[in-house]
Parts: sequence; C-alpha cells; structure tokens
Amino acid sequence: MGRIFEKRKHKMFARYDRMAKAFTRVGREIAIAVKAGGPDPEYNPRLRTAVQNAKGLNMPKDRIEGAIKRAGSKDEGNFEEIVYEGYGPHGVAIVVETATDNPVRTVANIRMHFNRGNGALGKTGSLDFMFQRKGVFRITNDGKLNTDELELELIDFGLESLEVDEEEILIYTVFEDFGKMSKALEDHGIAVQKAALERIPTTTVELTEEQQDEILQLVDKFEEDDDVQAVFHNLK
Repeated sequence: MGRIFEKRKHKMFARYDRMAKAFTRVGREIAIAVKAGGPDPEYNPRLRTAVQNAKGLNMPKDRIEGAIKRAGSKDEGNFEEIVYEGYGPHGVAIVVETATDNPVRTVANIRMHFNRGNGALGKTGSLDFMFQRKGVFRITNDGKLNTDELELELIDFGLESLEVDEEEILIYTVFEDFGKMSKALEDHGIAVQKAALERIPTTTVELTEEQQDEILQLVDKFEEDDDVQAVFHNLK
C-alpha cells in the first residue's frame, strides 16, 4: 500500500512540476510580448497569442493579468531571447530557444547539458539550413469542425497544410503568415489551444531505440531548465 501511495504522490508532484514550468514559460512569453508591444492584447498581436497560450494551459485569469501587470512595471527584469544550436550524440541536430535575464548563466547551462549528453554546442546560425520556421496552430479536435470547409476557408490566410488526428487539428503556415492566420482563426471564432513559431526539420535522422533514448534524455535535460522555452531536433 505504501509503495502505491508513493508512486501516486510522485506522479502528482511530477504533474505539478510540469504545470509550474509551463506557467513559467508562458509567463516569460507574456513579459517579452509586453516589453515589445505594450500591455494591451488588442493592439499587441504577440501578447494576444501569449495570453491565448496561457488560457490553453488553464492558467488562471488573475495570474495572466498579474503577469501582464508585472511585465509593464519598471521592477520587472528584461528577458532576452537567445537561440542556441548544437549536435547531440549520433549527429542529431538540436536547437534550443531560451528567454533569459542572465545570458552568462544560460549559455553555461546549455553548454553543460550538451557536454554531459555527449553532444557539442555549435555556432549561432549553423543549423538554419536544417530547419524551417513555420507557424503551428493546435486546435482541440472535438468533432464539431468541418475540416474540409475549414481548409478551404483558410487558404487565403496562408494555410500551407492541415493535419487531423483523433485529439487535435494542426494548422501550418509559413513564418510570414503567422500573424495573418492567427487573426483569421480569431475572426472565425476558432479556439486555439496553442500557437507558436516552430522549427520543422527538413531532414531527419533515424536511430535505434537505445540511441533515441539518449537523445530524448538530453532533450529532457534542456526542457527542465527554467530558461528554456522550446527545444527542436531532427530525430525521426
């Protein structure tokens, strides 16, 4: 009985830890958006997207409003967006997006994770040719949307492709059409669970299951870092 209780407690704390990290990341998205374009989501598309993502995580309304208010105060630190690129073991390309108020600390941690994971930190821009930046919109698939009609309606707003599975609908646009698509979905009254500019690999590396575990363990280490916003790789 004691072991079962400990396992349940461990799962509960792990869930809370993941939620706390998700709230931290979206809080930094909000802070960066407010610093860049002001505290009013109506006139700040980036902030509107950040708030939308916060709601998708079920972040309480008072916490969202508090994050916007703190971001607009003089006491709030400035977060800098820095992208780090490198290779994990077995030649897998890894791109780590960060938001940090201490770049010295962040680069030291990123380098440490690469080294300990048998990888190496590379030069900025060295992996640009291996990834395409695309707008990705995730919508809960509740069966109410006619995806064929939706696809036709969104072509004029930059729709590149639309993918459907049992749980969600994925909408892809090129980087330049991200804002246009975001507004189109909002105007159509479609609730987006998460919207982001993601890095999609142009080629992928196929590895054994054991080798895949090495890469995924390294990715987990990056994602556990509070300064890390997103991690992308070209593991198949």
